[in-house]
Amino acid sequence: MPLFGIGSAPRCALGYEGDTMALSMREVAEAFVALEKSSRRTTLVAILGDLLARAETAEMERLVYLCQGRLGPPFSAPEIGLQAKLMMHAVADATGCTEEAIRHLYDERGDIGTVAGEILPAEGRGISLMEVYHQLLAIATASGRGAQAQKIGLLADLLRRLSGPEARYVLRIAQGRLRLGVGDATILDALATSAGDPSLKEAIERCYNLSSDLGLVARVLREEGEPGLRRFQARPGRPVRPALAQRVASPEEALRRLGRCQAEPKYDGFRLQTHRVGDAVHLFSRNMEDVSGQFPEIAEATLRQVGAESAILEGEAVGYLPETGEYLPFQVTVQRRRKHRVEAMQEAIPLRLFAFDLLYADGREFLTAPLTERRAALERLVTPTPDSALALSPVLVTDDATELERFFDEMVSEGLEGIMVKRLDGAYTAGARSFNWIKLKRGYRAELADTVDCVLVGYLYGRGQRARFGIGSLLAAVYDEKRDRFQTVAKIGSGLSDEGWVKMRELLDQDSVPHRPARVDSVLQPDVWCEPHYVVEVQADEITRSPLHAAGRDGEPTGYALRFPRMVGWIRADKHPEDATTVEEIIEMFRIQRLRATSAL
Repeated sequence: MPLFGIGSAPRCALGYEGDTMALSMREVAEAFVALEKSSRRTTLVAILGDLLARAETAEMERLVYLCQGRLGPPFSAPEIGLQAKLMMHAVADATGCTEEAIRHLYDERGDIGTVAGEILPAEGRGISLMEVYHQLLAIATASGRGAQAQKIGLLADLLRRLSGPEARYVLRIAQGRLRLGVGDATILDALATSAGDPSLKEAIERCYNLSSDLGLVARVLREEGEPGLRRFQARPGRPVRPALAQRVASPEEALRRLGRCQAEPKYDGFRLQTHRVGDAVHLFSRNMEDVSGQFPEIAEATLRQVGAESAILEGEAVGYLPETGEYLPFQVTVQRRRKHRVEAMQEAIPLRLFAFDLLYADGREFLTAPLTERRAALERLVTPTPDSALALSPVLVTDDATELERFFDEMVSEGLEGIMVKRLDGAYTAGARSFNWIKLKRGYRAELADTVDCVLVGYLYGRGQRARFGIGSLLAAVYDEKRDRFQTVAKIGSGLSDEGWVKMRELLDQDSVPHRPARVDSVLQPDVWCEPHYVVEVQADEITRSPLHAAGRDGEPTGYALRFPRMVGWIRADKHPEDATTVEEIIEMFRIQRLRATSAL
């Protein structure tokens, strides 16, 4: 059972005595219709802010989760557990239509929410937002023998009480594909608007970065106001949104920015936060998913080696060969993310978590402490043990460019990605990218220093040989943090096997929409649009200016584009769309690229 969030103290997901439930599902659906029709961020913020302002506290919290397409925070929200096929059964049961007719409509529309919206009556029986939420929660938590039939029955009962417009969004929420064009950044702005004070955005965002729980943020805002937001602290059991690094062109530039600094290996694995609370250990991925059950060796090592009753450590988990100590590439390490056959995978691909930061220990939050203090506390807290699944990341403190270069070469020779260089007096910037951390990855001497994490927003059918797969190239975008939008940067036509292309088309078709998604900026028109969902790693020869892409255009005739892009590996399941490379990073990479070209003359 999760420590915080749905089903556990100190917060309860099953209602709050004394709250007046004022918000109807009809009002919510009307607002969602308006959101879906608009693509202007200011309008989206105003519509959602008004809806949140009208909600009671408990409703506001649940409404925020539903806007995210889930029933709670990402680390503890139960999954609905119904695929489109099973939802068709429920729609048929609720409407009296045959499953064959519903399946035919679904094949035409591509969205079960749209189908239900068309065949259910325009007026429902009148149902509150909280009634809808609790019925969805009952569906999600149904278990045991006959659970699937119970879920279908509960959903059919709910649909009988809904109007067509209400059902459209309820079913999309159940699928986790709400398609409103609203991301977390827009919800943060809307929360500030709902309080009548846009200046609260900074405090609201800070609270979110320390909790990864937008519903909790809404509750703190409503009940405690700005003082509560300012007092809010990280605590074990709620993942802190990870700090992010900037890029520079060379070790020399890193030292110019940071002066004397700390360098660490940059491992080619996946980021984990380890939370200890007494005898319990929770492990969270970089996208705030609770993955505790997948890595038992790290949880056991935490209990043995971490000398605190409560703590939050951050590190990078890497697969390795026990016989030689050799690190395994990311494509192998990531196989440990499977939820099944955990023991067999643990034996085949053992993991080691290299802890590099301390965020909390026994009642003290360390995020604002300088790196030197955090590192010293981390070394006191973790007891090194030979061949353990938990180790401390080695560090080098230097202000010498030659020594830093030598350390970089040593790490690359060991099969690592490169190094991280960190400001000695820098704080931990939760959820933000800053020059407190700088990354230098292998290949920084090449024209394009790094791979780019892109979000897929559509595909083209292709010609010739590729046409038989129904997909020929992928339209990919990067994230504009300021506008909470995705701007295209590449058309990717290589990097997948024939089987991979077929699988990719099947996945993207599940997220396909008939028009450009509200949060996407694009000059190119693909054959099939899809909601920004999947993140892929892309390698390219260089970044160029192009009239065909929208990244960084800002009214200019050309944007930024990746030249000769190709996919590396498969979909990054550990990353949300908002974790993709940002437009600002692309512009910075372009600057670095030009510096290298100039220095080579």
